[in-house]
Amino acid sequence: MAVKAFLDDLQQFVVQAKALTYAADLEPGESSRPQSNDRGFEDGRFRYLDSAVGGTHFIGQELVYLFGEPVWAMNYHGRIIDPSYSPADVGRVIQASLTALYEEGRFLGGFESTLDGFGYVDVNDGDIEEFVGHEIVEFAGRVIYRLRYHGGLVRTWTDDELVY
Repeated sequence: MAVKAFLDDLQQFVVQAKALTYAADLEPGESSRPQSNDRGFEDGRFRYLDSAVGGTHFIGQELVYLFGEPVWAMNYHGRIIDPSYSPADVGRVIQASLTALYEEGRFLGGFESTLDGFGYVDVNDGDIEEFVGHEIVEFAGRVIYRLRYHGGLVRTWTDDELVY
């Protein structure tokens, strides 16, 4: 029972952290490594860090710590495929779409939305423990942006082991 409660709390925290950082257009804070854009969030026993490098092509990692110990992570790589679209235009579509997804209290399970003629599609498989997926932004039937991601728990517990 403790593991299920922990996973439920972790899921809620991840959604909250994602909603209040990149999706909310939070300005990056202090870099954790050269030229990285880092956004962080803390709430009680959990701490979240999203760190990415690059521009129109980028790679990053999200980490969640429980009392300073890493417990969950997600890696991602994305790029703007059609350079005639700006990072600001694509980012606006992604942020609006992710905000709508997070308002549903989740970050997995697939999602589609449209904004000003742009389509956003997220497809994934798995759950908070282990997942893989991708998101695209399309315009006029052409994919102009793609991101692939995967992640999950970085360790497991039994009910007897987990004290949080």
